[in-house]
Amino acid sequence: MSPAVGDAVGALYFITNEQSGNFVVASDIGSDGTVTLRQAVSTGGLGLHGNEGGVDGPDGLFTQGAIKTSAASNMLATVNPGSNTLSLFSIDPSNPIDIKHVGDPVGSGGEFPVSVAFNKAGDTLCALNGGAVNGVSCFQVSSNGLTSLGGTTRSLNLNQTTPATGPAGSASHIIFSEDNTQLIVSVKGVPPTPGFLAVWDVAADGSLSQDFNSIAPPQGGLLPFSMTLIEGTNAILATDAGVGFDIFDLSSSSNDSSVVPIDGQSATCWSSFSNQTGNFYLTDIGTSIVTEVNVSENLQGSIVQQYPQGNNSGTIDNDIASVGGQDFMYVLAANITSIDVLSLNCSGKSTKHSEAINCWPG
Repeated sequence: MSPAVGDAVGALYFITNEQSGNFVVASDIGSDGTVTLRQAVSTGGLGLHGNEGGVDGPDGLFTQGAIKTSAASNMLATVNPGSNTLSLFSIDPSNPIDIKHVGDPVGSGGEFPVSVAFNKAGDTLCALNGGAVNGVSCFQVSSNGLTSLGGTTRSLNLNQTTPATGPAGSASHIIFSEDNTQLIVSVKGVPPTPGFLAVWDVAADGSLSQDFNSIAPPQGGLLPFSMTLIEGTNAILATDAGVGFDIFDLSSSSNDSSVVPIDGQSATCWSSFSNQTGNFYLTDIGTSIVTEVNVSENLQGSIVQQYPQGNNSGTIDNDIASVGGQDFMYVLAANITSIDVLSLNCSGKSTKHSEAINCWPG
């Protein structure tokens, strides 16, 4: 890894998830959107791969959100699936690759933790456990570390193993609703039985409703995986490894839920949203294609464009950052141990970072 050169404007983080020891890799984002690996910091916990027919595939946890940051509290949290713990770090906002442990790793409230989510204020962290003891648990975030919150350990009652067996039938992702009044988990089905979203109400004291509300995908949905909020609505775009993507309309006044197939898809599993283009970007581990998707005001989803990455590069988890008014997409290409960087120039015209594009040809 390289020493810092002083022109970084942000940071990108991922975990190694190795059984011998889990590390957070902190990388600079330069003013031009490029990434430079800087340092690896031990989480104090262990990684572990899920059971995928006895093979350690490129998607070790069958999830999105194994590591998350909070801009509100300048904190970073990650799962340690092999030790059933969570680790918390502080982020120096003036030098974001400088992360420091906050307290010791704490028990995740279950087995094989796979995904975490901060609330909007950054003072609560909730974890999704995907193993034999599965469900959610939440924690208070402070300068002393993570402290378990009463009334937040809730079971999903999945028939699972530790490590989790999947991808089918495994827990996928955990997020808060836009107004932070609900905690939502996606669970993949075992075809032909579809999966579901588990939705708990969040009380004013942070506790969760005793039971979750189970929401099935629309007709044709099978394997809800990652979830991305559709801003300004009470709706979610969920990737669906069995078909393409699902739109869940959670409002009580209407039901505009739908399933949108992606022709030729293999396993569309991860998603993120670009404020610059107003579109969603989904990655498929099987085809190594990024699919750009638009969702209209009436929650109708459509495919805008597709962007092939390297053949068999294994495009998995992704995220989007704004750098100098320009959005960039960062995609883990697990099979070739690299990070793909796409410039999200405008709707339908994203490019590999090294390429130039004119959004308004004249």
